[in-house]
Amino acid sequence: MRTEELVAMLARGAGEVDRGIERRRFALAILFGGAAAVLLTHALYGFRPSLSGDSGLWMFWGKLIFVGAFAATGVWAARRSARPGGSLAGMPWLLAAPLALMWLVAAADIAGAAPAERAALFWGQTWQVCSFRVALLSLPVFAALLWAMRGLAPTNLRLAGMAAGLCAGGLAALAYTLHCPELAAPFLGLWYAIGIAIPAGAGVLLGPALLRW
Repeated sequence: MRTEELVAMLARGAGEVDRGIERRRFALAILFGGAAAVLLTHALYGFRPSLSGDSGLWMFWGKLIFVGAFAATGVWAARRSARPGGSLAGMPWLLAAPLALMWLVAAADIAGAAPAERAALFWGQTWQVCSFRVALLSLPVFAALLWAMRGLAPTNLRLAGMAAGLCAGGLAALAYTLHCPELAAPFLGLWYAIGIAIPAGAGVLLGPALLRW
C-alpha cells in the first residue's frame, strides 16, 4: 500500500476534530483545582478575619494582581504548550514584568523605611512557612492541570510541566491570600515568588514522566 493510500484511509475514519476540548479541559482543571486550593487553605490555615478590612488597602490589590499575573501567564503557557508547535517566545517578558514592578515598589518601600525597619519588610511574620504553604496548596491545581494536558498532545514535556506548575503556583498563591496577612512588597517579591517557582521547577523535573503519552 502506498503512503498516499494509507493517509487517505486513515483520514476517512478520523471524524471531525473537537476544537473546544482544550478550552473545556482547562476550564474544568482551573475550576476544580482552584476550588480545591481554596478549600485546602480554609481547612489548613483558615481565612483571616481582617480580610474585608484589608481590601481597602491598595497593596492588598497589588498583591492579588502580582500573583494573578503569574497565574494568567501560566494558563496562557499551559494552553500553548499543550499543543504541538505552540510558541512561548513572550513568556520571559510576561514573567519579568510583575516581578520588576513589585521590586520597584519594594525598592521605594525600603528607601523610605528607617534602617531598623528594613529587615522586617523582607521577613514579615511568616517567611518560614509562606513559600512552603503556597507550594503545598498548588498540588491539587497541578494535578488537575496535568490531567487537562495529558488529554491533549504536548510535545515539549518539560516546558509543558513548567507551565502547569507556574499556573498552579499562581492560583495557589491567590488562594493563600485569603489567609496570609503579609502586604509588604519586599516580602511578596521574594517569598511569594519562591513559592510560585517551586511548583514551576517541579513541573520541569516531573513533566517528562507525568505528561508522557
